[in-house]
Amino acid sequence: MSKIIQKVKGTQDFYPEEMAKRQWLIEKLRVASEAFGYSQYDGPCLEQIELYAAKSGEELVKEQAFVFEDRGGDPITLRPELTPTLSRMVASKQNQLTFPLRWWSFGPFWRYERPQKGRTREFFQWNIDQIGSDSVLADAELLAVAARFFREVGLTPEHVQLHVNDRELMNDELTIIGVTDEKKPDVLRLIDRLDKLPGDVWDQLVLEAGLNEYQLADLKALFENKDLWRNSERLVNVFKILEELGESAYISYDPRIIRGLDYYTGVVFEAHDTKGEFRAILGGGHYADLVADVGGKPAPGVGFAMGDVVILLVLETYGLLPSDTIDPKTLFMTVFDEDCLAATLTLTAELRQAGFKVVLSEIDRLGKQFRYADRIGVKRVLVLGPSEIEKGLVVVKDLVSGDQQEVQRKDLITFLS
Repeated sequence: MSKIIQKVKGTQDFYPEEMAKRQWLIEKLRVASEAFGYSQYDGPCLEQIELYAAKSGEELVKEQAFVFEDRGGDPITLRPELTPTLSRMVASKQNQLTFPLRWWSFGPFWRYERPQKGRTREFFQWNIDQIGSDSVLADAELLAVAARFFREVGLTPEHVQLHVNDRELMNDELTIIGVTDEKKPDVLRLIDRLDKLPGDVWDQLVLEAGLNEYQLADLKALFENKDLWRNSERLVNVFKILEELGESAYISYDPRIIRGLDYYTGVVFEAHDTKGEFRAILGGGHYADLVADVGGKPAPGVGFAMGDVVILLVLETYGLLPSDTIDPKTLFMTVFDEDCLAATLTLTAELRQAGFKVVLSEIDRLGKQFRYADRIGVKRVLVLGPSEIEKGLVVVKDLVSGDQQEVQRKDLITFLS
């Protein structure tokens, strides 16, 4: 036998069962997005690498992006994230758009990373942003959207928490302990890596970044100060708004949250499972200059992204993924014999026209048709034999309960609905 060609490393196959779960997830995030008035959009999967070179960070551009030359010799990348694309789209039609914008998207992305649990090279991601408002309400609203999504999928505050910080607050605190503006970008990036490195290695990197032993101790003291958020007027207001929205149970302060992308300038946040078994479920924050960085006029924004891989693992861990992936409106239409085929096809067409999803069987023994319906997960099977056609009836059998009923042909759609 010839060898089966394997899929590209780090990519995913979505068989119907997995695809159904992904579609369920998309529906949940759509509900959460549209509950706050956000509209769906998308951008191209190919972008010029210079779009990311502006603000996404050196690591993403040089180590994680899939970069290649097109036939004209121009450097192109498969999109590793969407916020720069969003900013480019806004800059391109800035004078024609009505602000603030509320947009969301779900689509594929690619990063050249080492595949492992919770991390793939190809992934699908929910992106949701509000552009054109610098209000604290915008920051709070995006956190509320995330909390609404968690509620939609059944994740409680005991399962997940949204950890929030303010980069402006951390910038001020670094000034207080004597970190110069020149050193701050390196220190902030190291804070973002705090949970990813052994303690002694992290300490050494901080010292190599130019801090002394006293400043290192002061920096660690910041991480232990759970009331540090009270020094940020913006965070005080964000938490107050979320309490009034009834979402404060999902929110907690964490001075270690920085977010690694260079374009974040204000409130930043990540969602983590409370057991600490997985990488961040989602992450985002406030950015002040990204639209201007791609050629547009300054327009502040706030948003977050959530990949499909980690959230599906979390939902699986807590048993929250749907076990039944077949739409309840799916029916299985048996074919009694050749003589009944015409009447069966007519009924099948009527049911589809009425909005039902109908799997039409091949002509075979009824027992075999029923077993096939059961194996593919369809719950209701219809039989239209010679006797039923003559009497104007259809037999409907529920494969879960085993109940079987004769229904008047004219009343069938009402009965099934």
